[in-house]
Amino acid sequence: MSKRIAFIVSDGTGITAESLGHSLLAQFPDIEFQYVVCPYIDSEDKANQVVERIEQAKASTGVRPVIIDTVVNQTIRNIIQQSDCLVIDVFSTFLDPLENELRAQSSYSVGGSHPATTDKKYMERIDAVHFAMENDDGSRSSRYEDADVLLVGVSRSGKTPTCLYLALQFGIRAANYPLTDDDAMDSGLPKLLKPYRHKLFGLTIDPDRLIAIRGERRANSRYSSASQCYQEVEDVEALFRRERIPYINTTDLSIEEISTRIMADAGLERRTT
Repeated sequence: MSKRIAFIVSDGTGITAESLGHSLLAQFPDIEFQYVVCPYIDSEDKANQVVERIEQAKASTGVRPVIIDTVVNQTIRNIIQQSDCLVIDVFSTFLDPLENELRAQSSYSVGGSHPATTDKKYMERIDAVHFAMENDDGSRSSRYEDADVLLVGVSRSGKTPTCLYLALQFGIRAANYPLTDDDAMDSGLPKLLKPYRHKLFGLTIDPDRLIAIRGERRANSRYSSASQCYQEVEDVEALFRRERIPYINTTDLSIEEISTRIMADAGLERRTT
């Protein structure tokens, strides 16, 4: 497998550029990309330092790096584009044709997609993150009535990171509850969950993958043993089918894919637009 270096250059956090870069470069599975994220490149000095890093990377590898650039300032962009590399300028690539179509001038403002801390949508997103953290692993079941969705599944099937992603990206209030041996799954839903059946969404995972994940946390334990992992997955999937709880297998899905599938399958509407 060949290797390339990809620089993510932004005058803000770099989150948008990094997300776009990963999406674009993931279309080339035979190439292993090493990502170098350079956020807050908001001065000519910083831009020149980045160019120096890019040239050093090119000299050390003998291959031109790829640059994903979301810098607004034209002077800084010009400095970045002096590099002998493939530069993907996100703003000019997308905004120029939009300006032509809309017959309007874009603001080219830094961080324009991120609302101020007083914005209602922003505060809803922050509240949703707090909700996810407070209702992790069944810690505060008294607030389940306030949840938009309640994720259930075996331990380490991806419930916590999915809840946080749903909160941060979509403003969804997501709680999660781990299904364990103590829940006697062959007897039906745990009593605690029955009032919220309409909010339940299940996550499952391949047992072998579960063994590997749990082994990193508690090696050589019953918790990470093959027999335990296989039995838990079998029991929880049987429960999902018996109780008609919608569920997805998270083994080969990213957190972004899991969250988007849940949004669509559960009919949830995002609060962050």
